[in-house]
Amino acid sequence: MIPIADWIDSLVENLTKFEGFFNVISVIIASIASVFQWVFDILPIWLFIVLVVACVYYVNRNGKKWGLIAFSFFGLLFIWNLGFWRDMTQTLTLVLTSSFVALVIGVPLGIWMSKSRIAEKIIRPILDFMQTMPAFVYLIPAVAFFGIGMVPGVVASVIFAMPPTVRMTNLGIRSVPTELDEAADSFGSTGWQKLFKVELPIAKSTIMAGINQSIMLALSMVVIASMIGTMGLGTKVYFAVGRNDAGNGFTAGLAIVILAIILDRLTQAFTKDKRTR
Repeated sequence: MIPIADWIDSLVENLTKFEGFFNVISVIIASIASVFQWVFDILPIWLFIVLVVACVYYVNRNGKKWGLIAFSFFGLLFIWNLGFWRDMTQTLTLVLTSSFVALVIGVPLGIWMSKSRIAEKIIRPILDFMQTMPAFVYLIPAVAFFGIGMVPGVVASVIFAMPPTVRMTNLGIRSVPTELDEAADSFGSTGWQKLFKVELPIAKSTIMAGINQSIMLALSMVVIASMIGTMGLGTKVYFAVGRNDAGNGFTAGLAIVILAIILDRLTQAFTKDKRTR
């Protein structure tokens, strides 16, 4: 038998010796999550709901999707009424932190893939591996390197949710018409000018579609991450399963669905080209 398990155990054991490195990453992630949670905690609930509804109205102002606006308003009121508000904000903190880290890492990787065929050949199989590996497996190294709590939950969510951002960034930039690249070159644009003034603006819709998928995948990790101490709505579902409590499990799951729909519709609105609104 090929001792793959022994090799992986040895690798994890050797990596845990770099405790300082993982502590730095842990502090950075914890700081980002703390900022999000601090903002959600200081905002009065009524003001939070008003801001979300206003944001939904703004991004859909031309389409005037009143049904979505009403759903966002009454959905958040419903979560508040169920007593899940604090759990909802903790879940939102996990999702936003994971999505932010995935964006910061994923977009540059996607740009690199679009500019280098060698990088694409190396990174693409890694992305395939990240997307096909069962999400539960990511909890093992996350706990080994970062302990339990919010940080390992974010790390596992980032690994699981980042591939769509990388892929769609690569696809968006590669889909830029060659005529536009040639025109930018003819006007003497540098590589950075062409990237930020031509390629990224044109690829914006495609990149946002990838970010939308990453947010949804991060949200899907909520219940799984609760197994390693991540608080939020996922913990309510996890405890309900352990106690065979169908009522509380269903209501917590319904709160997750409401949050998912609001996040999905908000990010989808940014994927639409302004000319089609």
